[in-house]
Amino acid sequence: MSTALPILASTSPVRRALLAAAGVAVEAVAPRVDEETLLAALAAEGATPRDIADTLAEQKAARVAARVPDRFVIGADQVLDLDGAALSKPRDIAEATERLRRLRGRTHRLHTAVVVHEGPRPVWRHLETATLVMRDFSDALLAEHLARAGAAATETPGAYRVEDFGIRLFSRIEGDHFAILGLPLVPLLAYLALRGVIAP
Repeated sequence: MSTALPILASTSPVRRALLAAAGVAVEAVAPRVDEETLLAALAAEGATPRDIADTLAEQKAARVAARVPDRFVIGADQVLDLDGAALSKPRDIAEATERLRRLRGRTHRLHTAVVVHEGPRPVWRHLETATLVMRDFSDALLAEHLARAGAAATETPGAYRVEDFGIRLFSRIEGDHFAILGLPLVPLLAYLALRGVIAP
């Protein structure tokens, strides 16, 4: 394999920031995967939300690895699971508003997958599931959250970020914090160290 930087098959600033904070430099490359179409096709085939997250992560890594076969490529994706239905990012603020109203007072799960490609094949994968319980929050808090979040409300499947004001929407959260943010960082770092991509 090349000694060049590993590639993150994602343009997510949060995933890149998590890796940078851990001292892992990556090159971010847009995977150009039609997530909505792929998610709909997988759901129509009866795939579970966990399987959908894993497949989307693998497709992102594979798409980029096909263009740069001599590089180490990391793909990641996250799917919100509400009573077995897989939900991806809302398309606009109106859909984000409806998404939060639908989640209010209920429990949902976040499935976050990461897949590493080395050339044309996946060589490692990991999936974390977190359980999140939303409070039956007021319309006023919903409006304040959306005002503060702005366009960022369309960048996550639940239309919230637990690392900022969005945390006020919850009564309980169980699961890996980094996975909730979008990347199962600890197991990924362990694998990168094992492979010599970062210092062991």
